[in-house]
Amino acid sequence: MIIVGIVAVCIVLAVLAFFVPRLSRHPERGTQRTLGAGSRAGSKAPGILGRIFSKPFRSSSKAVSRSGSAGRRSRGRMPF
Repeated sequence: MIIVGIVAVCIVLAVLAFFVPRLSRHPERGTQRTLGAGSRAGSKAPGILGRIFSKPFRSSSKAVSRSGSAGRRSRGRMPF
């Protein structure tokens, strides 16, 4: 269920970044802040469990960042 939510957020951010690039930064940063808090909370587990629990949040944050930047980059390449 969480994977579907992250995919949906990435799609929404990519579309938002394509149509209104300046307004897409705030939702992207908010999403990254939320995922960063989850990563920090997961990393407090002892030993290898900390890395295992925080990894999904780190990779989701990277995906959110990539989808937003890809939307803005594709908008910049449009001929109009």
